Amino acid sequence: MDGAVVVTGSSRGIGAATARLAAARGYTVAVTYRADRAAAEAVAAEIGRDAIALQADIAREDDVVALFAAVDDWRGQRPLAGLVNNAGVDGGRDPIEAQTAAALAPLYSVNVVGTALCCREAVRRMAGRNGGPGGAIVNVSSMSATIGGRPGAAFYAASKAAVDTLTVGLAKEVAGEGVRVNAVRPGMTLTDMTAARLTDPVEDHLSKSLPSLGSTEPLSKAVEALRGGDGALVLVDGRPAGIVTRADILAFLATGSRYDMGGPA
Repeated sequence: MDGAVVVTGSSRGIGAATARLAAARGYTVAVTYRADRAAAEAVAAEIGRDAIALQADIAREDDVVALFAAVDDWRGQRPLAGLVNNAGVDGGRDPIEAQTAAALAPLYSVNVVGTALCCREAVRRMAGRNGGPGGAIVNVSSMSATIGGRPGAAFYAASKAAVDTLTVGLAKEVAGEGVRVNAVRPGMTLTDMTAARLTDPVEDHLSKSLPSLGSTEPLSKAVEALRGGDGALVLVDGRPAGIVTRADILAFLATGSRYDMGGPA
């Protein structure tokens, strides 16, 4: 494979698993982090010479611009093949009465504005109208976008609903420019971020009500399938039904049925 892939928030969890998988498929990978330099460098070292660890707080526009400029310098003549917008924050679990503008600002600055800025920088390099070769963007959303989140998480859910809407709108805008835009909505997935919440009695009870917690490896395969253009994660009634190939989707559409993010209808 030729080209570089930027994976934001890839020092751990879904992002780290996705970075490893993209590298295994032959791409050079920019492993990005906000604060945990050691973890990001460990992921990059595990991948080898085809990876670099780069610091960026995607809530800061200057950091986003500098991140992509650094990738430009590093990748040389290799095109930017993909962007995985994985970086995000959960905003805590405070009730509505305790919310303030100051507390909400970082949530939306990272999950919505930061994601949009990274999309902008990627499109500037990928879109045919800008002389780019095309490429793919995958935004990591959340199933909470469809159900409103758990108690205290409505604002997090709203931020991910914004990511869903951004994904649909941007996909329409840049499809003719050779850029594909998709999203993956993980359910409850065991990562460093979610593990800390399981000490809360309510979260622990909810997690035990599930058949199992998701893991990062299957999700990274879904993300990379969408980014690589050779598959899609199908949801039926909000439940993963597996990864299908593009040929499978085309055959399904040929039957005259309708397909959308919720599955066949």
